[in-house]
Amino acid sequence: MAVVPEAETVVGEVRKRYDPVAAEGVPPHLTVLYPFLPAGRIDARTRAELAGIFTGHAPFEVRFPRFGRFPGLLWLAPEPDGPVRALTSAVVARWPEAPPYGGAFGDPAPHLTVAQGQSDAVCAAVEEECAGALPGLRTRVAEVRLVVFDGTRWAEDTVFPLGG
Repeated sequence: MAVVPEAETVVGEVRKRYDPVAAEGVPPHLTVLYPFLPAGRIDARTRAELAGIFTGHAPFEVRFPRFGRFPGLLWLAPEPDGPVRALTSAVVARWPEAPPYGGAFGDPAPHLTVAQGQSDAVCAAVEEECAGALPGLRTRVAEVRLVVFDGTRWAEDTVFPLGG
């Protein structure tokens, strides 16, 4: 994941109410690849390979000018989204057995989840509540964090700086 701390002031409170992973302490972020490998398959070699992949990508800036929706999901759209797609593609090229979202959505749009599992009415209300703060929302992505689920909770495993 690429953490977007700047989003906390814009959507932090609504994420805590309407995104279950936010309530578990997962910060606002752009997903690079979910799901990745099971925790038992992540070892020193995996981490070294990830470090090599991410070193080959330069840090980048994105802004979040608009919301997007999937059924039951409200999200912020990063622009440009190409650098996030490139990170995802590079990891999937190495581990094709771990396609984004298990392959359920083809080529999913990079996004920062704001609300999930919510009705259209809730998503519309959240969008209206937060829309005014979007024009200034931007971030510089300089690292990717490997977060691992141990069966009970999500925990940060390793931070990989982007190269370039």
